[in-house]
Amino acid sequence: MDLDIAGRVAIIGGSSKGLGKACALRLAAEGAHVVVCARGEEELHRTAEEIRHTSGAEVLAVPSDWSRLDDIRRTVTATVDRFGRIDILVHNTGGPPPGQFFDLPDETWQQGFDLILLSAVRMYREVIPHMRKQGWGRIVNIESTTVKEPWETLILSNVFRVGVVSLVKTISRALAKENILINTVCPGPFRTQRSERLLANQAEKTGKPLDDVLAEWVHDIPTGRMGEPDELANLVAFLVSDRASHITGTTIQIDGGAVRGML
Repeated sequence: MDLDIAGRVAIIGGSSKGLGKACALRLAAEGAHVVVCARGEEELHRTAEEIRHTSGAEVLAVPSDWSRLDDIRRTVTATVDRFGRIDILVHNTGGPPPGQFFDLPDETWQQGFDLILLSAVRMYREVIPHMRKQGWGRIVNIESTTVKEPWETLILSNVFRVGVVSLVKTISRALAKENILINTVCPGPFRTQRSERLLANQAEKTGKPLDDVLAEWVHDIPTGRMGEPDELANLVAFLVSDRASHITGTTIQIDGGAVRGML
C-alpha cells in the first residue's frame, strides 16, 4: 500500500531507540523527512545516521527533553527553519518511573505530569498552527494499554496517559474540520529497553527469576509473545497517512489481544 507521505515532514519524540526509533525508520522508508528527538545526544545522532543510511531520507536530529517548554519550542523552530513546514507529529516521550501510589513523592508526580501530559499540551500548541497554515496535519500519540487496564505498579503512567486520551478526544472534533487528525495508539508489552527495565524491576521486587516474570507477562498475551517495535510503527505510519483520512479521536490498542475490556 502506498501511504503517500513522501515529502511530508514528521517530528518524532523519543526516537533514538525503541518504539520512537521504529516509527522514525518506518516514516523515513516511506519517503518522509524526519526530525528525531531525544535527550541522549550521542545515541540520537547514531540513530539519525542509521536512518539516513538505510532509507536515504533527510534527517534532522534535535537533542531535546520534551518535559521542558524551551526544548519543545527549539524543536519546532529547528524543524521549520530546516524544512519550512510541519505535517506530522508522533508524540512519544517514553515512560515515567514505575511505582505504586505510596511510593512516589510530589516531585516525581510533577515530573510525570510534565513528561506525559503537559508535554502533549505544549507540543500541540506549537505544531498545530503550522498544520493549520497548510490545511493538513496528523498527530499520533504513543501511550499505553494502561489507559484501558491500569497496572498497579505504573501509577504515573495510568493517571497521566488517560489525561492525554481525554485531551485528544476533546479537541479532535474541532481539528477534523481543518483536516488535522489526531489519534492515540496504546502498546502493550513490546520488546524495548524500557520493557526490559520494567521486567527487571518486577523481578527484583518479587524475588522471582527474570524468565519467570517474562513468562507471566507473555501468559496474558493471546498471541503468546511481546510485540516488536516494527509492528507498532506500521500502525503509526498508516494513521499519519491519507489512507486513514476518516479516523480521528480514536484510541487503538496494539497488544496482541491482552486487554480484556471491550472498549
